[in-house]
Amino acid sequence: MIIVDELPFKFVEGKGFLHFMSVVQPKLSIPKRITIARDCWDLYTSEKHKLKSVLNKSNQCVCLTTDCWTSVKNLSYLCLTAHFIDHDWKIHKRIMNFCPIVNHKGVTIGKKIEKCLEEWLIGNVFTITVDNASSNDVVITYLKNTMNDWNSHPLKREHMHVRCCAHILNLVVQDGLEDYHSSISKIRNAVRYVRASPGRMDRFKTCIKEVRLQEKSIVQLDVSTRWNSTYIMLESALKFQRAFKRLSEKCADFVLMKDGIPNK
Repeated sequence: MIIVDELPFKFVEGKGFLHFMSVVQPKLSIPKRITIARDCWDLYTSEKHKLKSVLNKSNQCVCLTTDCWTSVKNLSYLCLTAHFIDHDWKIHKRIMNFCPIVNHKGVTIGKKIEKCLEEWLIGNVFTITVDNASSNDVVITYLKNTMNDWNSHPLKREHMHVRCCAHILNLVVQDGLEDYHSSISKIRNAVRYVRASPGRMDRFKTCIKEVRLQEKSIVQLDVSTRWNSTYIMLESALKFQRAFKRLSEKCADFVLMKDGIPNK
């Protein structure tokens, strides 16, 4: 229950849970949070040992995907995921490592991945899928040189570097959207404006009622590096075109917004 529902360890000491269990089964002894934490760690260790025994087989190849990002607190993280097919021809996906890194330099990422592979006793890496960041070229070069010493790649390290299809598609669409950058930027600013504070959102909802729109959803702000979220933003903003027009008639600071307001 704790793992599946991602509950805090102290959940078992909550008054509500203890009362519930006293009704369900008064004789059951509820473990403390320390016991729960120890049991979760023991389960993790056991599952890790089982996975190691599978990945350590001489004929077991894995495909890796990795990505790095920076949190809102300006901390950099790396996630390494392994994909493999077992002897029953079932595909598996396992997160091998999720850890902080000091920077996004290629050598730093390469060394972190190398250390993770050594920890998991992984020798046969078939492909590594990364996005098109220039630092990832350095990552692949570093890992190719490292695996050259292992002498375990089935294709002699050819075709190891796989570029992320989703990232390439995003770059293609973003390049196409450059022709409409001004219009999209105005809509993004308008959406950002109404979502910036509860007061502005209330004014916008008032405008929605005044123009008699029946939409129950609200405008969505995009992540500018993800084309599909930009599409969702434009789609949602289009439904509230009349509400934005009413807002421009009632709110002067909305009209004086940087780059201007959206228009037909």
